[in-house]
Amino acid sequence: MSHITVDPTKPGIIGLFAFRPETAKPLGELVETLLRGPSSLTTGERELIGAVVSKENDCYFCAEAHGAFSAAQIEGGAETVAAAKKDITSAPISDKLRALLKVALATRESGHSVTSALIDNAKAAGASEADIHDTVLIASLFSLFNRYVDGLATDAPDQPEWYAGAAQALVAGGYAAISGAAQAEAQAA
Repeated sequence: MSHITVDPTKPGIIGLFAFRPETAKPLGELVETLLRGPSSLTTGERELIGAVVSKENDCYFCAEAHGAFSAAQIEGGAETVAAAKKDITSAPISDKLRALLKVALATRESGHSVTSALIDNAKAAGASEADIHDTVLIASLFSLFNRYVDGLATDAPDQPEWYAGAAQALVAGGYAAISGAAQAEAQAA
């Protein structure tokens, strides 16, 4: 049960966005831009970064949701996501994405854990400065979201089909539609 009163039909961050739409709006816009805006990284790759960081932060809702979002949009689907969440060194992903995931995991530990060697390795694997910037921001943002979702003890469905359905809705409508719907519902109440 959540620490605050949120709509029980809206798990994880969805309920929190509905609870506080004035904070949901800028967060939703940032996520939409960061994960779905123009980038040399695919949406599936960016979602995978969020899923791996969330798994390492032990945030079940975010790891499962963004794992499903990635699986719906990345080559190799759910198998690739499961492999990366288990071990990025042996996952069937590009060297560039593997190097960026190492940067992301260092970021989730501490900004000071991101070393010049990690950055140099990412650049050597083909990552641009924009890729590195976005990876650090994605890892930072997901660490915030993980603490937000778990710090308020939000509900997380344990049915994989719920996450698969949410992934299809996200692919079709994006993050702005999710936060916009939460805002509209909260204002109507």
